[in-house]
Amino acid sequence: MKEIISTLDNLDAAADAFLEAVGERRLIAFFGNLGAGKTTFIKALCDRLGVDDNVCSPTFTIVNEYRAASGDSVFHFDFYRIDSLREAQDLGLEEYFYSGCFCFMEWPEKVSELLPEEIVEVRIEPLNPTTRRIMVCI
Repeated sequence: MKEIISTLDNLDAAADAFLEAVGERRLIAFFGNLGAGKTTFIKALCDRLGVDDNVCSPTFTIVNEYRAASGDSVFHFDFYRIDSLREAQDLGLEEYFYSGCFCFMEWPEKVSELLPEEIVEVRIEPLNPTTRRIMVCI
């Protein structure tokens, strides 16, 4: 497990350390309570990947697609409003998961039965209003 301490002042450095830690792994599942900082950290990761799009939580659309500087897609999922596994399956998750592109997932516990074994689990824990502990389980 790798632990990264992130503050609002060092988000870029924390995102760089995270991307280095995950290496070639592309399926990233973010766990944390409401307000833990999942979306904020995903925004920082997208920024470091060269995404120019407005990165926001896809709470109602379930998935947003962004374009990285490399030209690759980056998929950002928010499963918070998923009511059933069938609803998630209807999204065509396997196509996303096996695309070779980054898949950043918020609230993955809602679809845990559908997740591939090779996901990287990330736990985000607030230490205070501006500092987070990011635990990367590889």
